[in-house]
Amino acid sequence: MVSFNTLRKTPPHALQPWNSATFVHPVVLYCLITLSLADTGLPPGWEVRHSNSKNLPYYFNAEEKISRWEPPAGSDTEKLKHYMATHHSAGAARPGAINVPEGKIRAAHLLVKHQGSRRPSSWREAEITRTKEEALEIIRAYESKIKTGKTPLGELALTESDCSSARKRGDLGYFGKGDMQKEFEDAAFGLSPGEVSGVVETASGLHLIERLE
Repeated sequence: MVSFNTLRKTPPHALQPWNSATFVHPVVLYCLITLSLADTGLPPGWEVRHSNSKNLPYYFNAEEKISRWEPPAGSDTEKLKHYMATHHSAGAARPGAINVPEGKIRAAHLLVKHQGSRRPSSWREAEITRTKEEALEIIRAYESKIKTGKTPLGELALTESDCSSARKRGDLGYFGKGDMQKEFEDAAFGLSPGEVSGVVETASGLHLIERLE
């Protein structure tokens, strides 16, 4: 199983298992396959599902019983990008009062991967070939937009982040010490709520981090 975002140290688990006994009417199955090809941009046999445990979308191949967080080879990245932005985007705001878990913070980030990243692929691009220097130039431009107040980090993350958390405007939820890569963790815990970091480099790529709570 591919990690839901390459920051987490442990791989995702407890996804809903495929129930082979479930009957699907042939017409419904045909419609599902047609939707997968026409709207999602995914190869035959693949579909977008939702992980309740991580509250994130993932890619599932029912025939091969394969689940993964990154898009499979052969995906039409432009169609997939449009589909995910249209059907799997979510605002960062959460209704109702939420008690912050002790010792944890909540942060969002925008990730730009490059060819040297630990996993040089994302929901936006099946194969990322840009150099680290090119990635730095890209994320510096995003940083300028964010820090001049032109565009919020969450809005940019929704369409430009190479992390699956893009659909949640980069929101990673609550995490504590030891949950993330050290460079990311140190930067996030060093921020005050509402503050945005400079460029942070990890094995996953280059990040801009906003502490939410």
